[in-house]
Amino acid sequence: MGAYWMCNVHDIYGFRQRTFGSWAEYMLFPAGSLNYKVPKSIPLHHAVFIEPLACSIHAVERGDIQYQDTVVIAGCGPLGLGMVAAAKMNGPERLIALDLSDERLEVAKRCGADLGINPKKQDAIQTVRDLTGGYGCDVYIEATGSASGVGQGLDIIRKLGRYVEFSVFGSDATVDWSIIGDRKELDVRGAHLGPYCYPIAIDLLARGLVTSKGIVTHAYALEQWNEAIGVANSLDSIKVLMKP
Repeated sequence: MGAYWMCNVHDIYGFRQRTFGSWAEYMLFPAGSLNYKVPKSIPLHHAVFIEPLACSIHAVERGDIQYQDTVVIAGCGPLGLGMVAAAKMNGPERLIALDLSDERLEVAKRCGADLGINPKKQDAIQTVRDLTGGYGCDVYIEATGSASGVGQGLDIIRKLGRYVEFSVFGSDATVDWSIIGDRKELDVRGAHLGPYCYPIAIDLLARGLVTSKGIVTHAYALEQWNEAIGVANSLDSIKVLMKP
């Protein structure tokens, strides 16, 4: 029997305690849940990327990327890197990744980004404007988890652009909302989890069109859970795998 992943329309196992998580001896499958079987052809270290990849695909879908778009994805954690890989398949003219880590930007390029910008070392807003004739990007997907990424996106995006907010924040993000309406007339869209995107994620991984190579950076035995969690909470890792 293969492993199973589940995504209801609004919940996944362990999310906000509405559904039980998988770190337990037994799991409860609620009535009405959607369960997807993972093909045996997908190795474990790629299969663990199914859930974040499904979320990434949903965020990219919300951006409605067109062929001649300049797309900026802010944040190159597991979710942001999945967004880069998914956005690349939509064929934008230019795909730009933003992150404060040069190492993660290199992974983003391997996932499909045409350009990586580190805002600590380069003026990201001006660089994007220079590349787009002064207009800014067509689509901005925010996946930094930092409140500063919100204002950055509002500045970097062009008038009538599509702004996708995916991050969950630990503090309030304060911005000048007149940018959204009066100055740019933006289309602001939220993205939440990965509804209906699990079959897509599984198919892309099964066909080798997307992999977790470079994204899963560490692997530990289950007995090493304390060390694994510590590494997962550090900037030394992107995604950490625990093997049962």
